[in-house]
Amino acid sequence: MPDPMLNEEERMLQNLVRDFADREMAPRAREVDEKEEFDQQNWQGMARLGITGISIAPQYGGSGGGYRQLAIAAEEIARGDAAASTGLIAHLSLGTTTIYRFGNEEQKQRFIPSLASGRGVAAWALTEPGGGSDAAALQTSAVQRDGTWFLNGSKMFITNADVAESMVVFATQDREQGYKGISAFVVPRGAPGMQVNPMHGKMGMRASSTSEVVFQDTPVPAENLLGEEGRGFRYAMEVLDSSRITIAAQCVGIGQAALEEAVRYAQQRESFGRPIAQHQAIQFMLADMAAAVHAARTTTMQAATLKDEGRPFINEASIAKLIASEMCVNVTSQAVQVHGGYGYFKDAPVERLFRDARVTTIYEGTSQVQRLLIARQTLAQYPV
Repeated sequence: MPDPMLNEEERMLQNLVRDFADREMAPRAREVDEKEEFDQQNWQGMARLGITGISIAPQYGGSGGGYRQLAIAAEEIARGDAAASTGLIAHLSLGTTTIYRFGNEEQKQRFIPSLASGRGVAAWALTEPGGGSDAAALQTSAVQRDGTWFLNGSKMFITNADVAESMVVFATQDREQGYKGISAFVVPRGAPGMQVNPMHGKMGMRASSTSEVVFQDTPVPAENLLGEEGRGFRYAMEVLDSSRITIAAQCVGIGQAALEEAVRYAQQRESFGRPIAQHQAIQFMLADMAAAVHAARTTTMQAATLKDEGRPFINEASIAKLIASEMCVNVTSQAVQVHGGYGYFKDAPVERLFRDARVTTIYEGTSQVQRLLIARQTLAQYPV
């Protein structure tokens, strides 16, 4: 049944990406999860479809479209392989978008065509070992000498770092100025003094690469400073505001995959002489899962629509990220429950989905941070 929330063009995009995910990604999801490394085959497939450049203008090699299209693609990719969607979001919704929104024309022409086409991969380095949610407390320093910036410090949990052609790095010129001293830079692959240390042993999203990045007097040309000095923190926060929509869409895709697996299993598994789908207890679980996925998708698409229309969307994006990520964790847990003991073993796709879901309430703003943001908006909306 066609989704009434989508227009004809959006349904075509959804069908295109869904077919690719079902045909090429989902059958290999368990294999790439076990390898615990960035999967080039998935990436090249997304690049061929133009997914790596959605929301980027064609003049820079992108596929055009807005956040509704990006949300549709992110959901379908996540439905096929959640880890692949993590790499896509870090590349497009974070790294490439930061250059696209805040870079000058020369920087856009220099960096974006390769990234939007998928020939290159982008990374986005904000988080540090000593600070997660406190993004303003950066320790990585940027000092300018003779027209060149030099970076020193380290970043942690950086997606795509070991495969990135270009990495957007946030560093402080003056710690005493707090967030006002932070600037953003584009650091190319192989820059002197930059060491990328892959991190292994993640619970989930294992087929997305995660690394520590260390800078030791890493030179960055002056022309690689993004935007204005001292505005890097503002850039990062604005990008995160919109990227939360994409994370919410990823969560919807994972939840949808878990729901589909639970429905299939419930119709095949028998107990007391009939499929467990005929037992009211299971039906109630499936109904709750379906309702939660639908609610999260609706909220996500509302936030994407507001963003595309140039209307205030930040509160709706936080609400979407909160609702969708907590739905994702709950629905995948319920899918394991429907599978019973079988769901606890790797042969069941829901085991991987359950592990993949857990990080969604943590990255790009924890659930607690989202509640703080929503509370501030709510208090401001209803003053005493």
